[in-house]
Amino acid sequence: MKPETIIVALSALIIASYLFNIVSRWTRIPSVFLLLGVGVAARQLFSPEAALPEYLHYLVRLFGVGGLVMIVLEASLDLKASRGKLRLMRGAFFSALLVLVASTTLVSAILHFWLDCTWRMSVVYAIPLSIISSAIVIPSAEHLPETKREFVVYESSFSDILGILVFDFVALNETVGVGSIFGFLGSTLAVTLGSVLASIAMLWLVGNTTTIVKFFLLLAVLFFLYSAGKLLHLPSLLLVLIFGLVLNNLDVVVRPESARFFDRERLNDTVNQFKAFTAELSFFIRTFFFLLFGFSVDIRSLASSHVLFLGAAIVLALLTVRYFYFRYSFRSSILPEVLLMPRGLITVLLFYSIPEQMVLIGFDPGVILFVIVATTLLMTLGLVMYKIPRSEGDQMQLDV
Repeated sequence: MKPETIIVALSALIIASYLFNIVSRWTRIPSVFLLLGVGVAARQLFSPEAALPEYLHYLVRLFGVGGLVMIVLEASLDLKASRGKLRLMRGAFFSALLVLVASTTLVSAILHFWLDCTWRMSVVYAIPLSIISSAIVIPSAEHLPETKREFVVYESSFSDILGILVFDFVALNETVGVGSIFGFLGSTLAVTLGSVLASIAMLWLVGNTTTIVKFFLLLAVLFFLYSAGKLLHLPSLLLVLIFGLVLNNLDVVVRPESARFFDRERLNDTVNQFKAFTAELSFFIRTFFFLLFGFSVDIRSLASSHVLFLGAAIVLALLTVRYFYFRYSFRSSILPEVLLMPRGLITVLLFYSIPEQMVLIGFDPGVILFVIVATTLLMTLGLVMYKIPRSEGDQMQLDV
């Protein structure tokens, strides 16, 4: 194939993704769902029967990791931390934590009895299915009111981070004891403190680098630290979230006494440029991840009664947990938040990360596709049904 043909095809896909974003604003159908549809349709058109090359799965994982980092970074660059938002952040954290724990418990019970597997294996498989995909929900929530949008961003980001933490802990520790728990908590605390220090160092790098090309250097440092942390089985996604929060809350981080180290005015201009750069790069990576993932799935697996019944039972469990939690935690309307529970990028990445000795022979990968499609359709339904309230009194209120 000629290079010009490849360039034309890639450019056409990016243009189509941009148009999908416009369509999404009109119809409230998530653009990533449209991208998945294009990928699935391309698979059916070109090679529905053929086995896919192994490198395609590596590309999905590569774009998936890049997309996860960029989407969490993009979201955190849009969040303001203040005393007035502590209640919102606390509510989002407990929502992510409690819904994750309850969903994992219920889904693991379904898998344990349905597939007749050990509890540990069922929990390892249940965790990825219980994590909200920030890669899907964050771009889809951009038209929601500010309070609801910020809650969704915080909740999905916390869900990703907590889900990865719990998954790594369960998958890497054959037994749960006092030593393993304290080691887990210690590594989390160490990464949090290290993330704050690393973020301040990168903030200094942003403000003092005089070369024109500096954003790729900054991202290279961020990806290096994130990947090194993952290789050491540390919760390095915390670094990404904290770094974005530091950049977007300069008034909290850069105090008058530190003015000789940081040029506040210059930093503000640089951060604004970095936000635009991050949004562009995140859009690019997200486009090709969901296209490749859609192309890599075998839609025929959805015709299996085993996949349909097991997938439906899992989705019903997820929706039940979320409904009851939101029903008793919110003092106002629970729409569309109760339906904003898509599974996607992080679910796929964690399934790729399941240790070989813990692979369930009787688990059909089509169940993952069913859950992703069904939860994304539920999110689309919630967004289409939602009407923006006229008064502030109709906004989300938490009891947590």
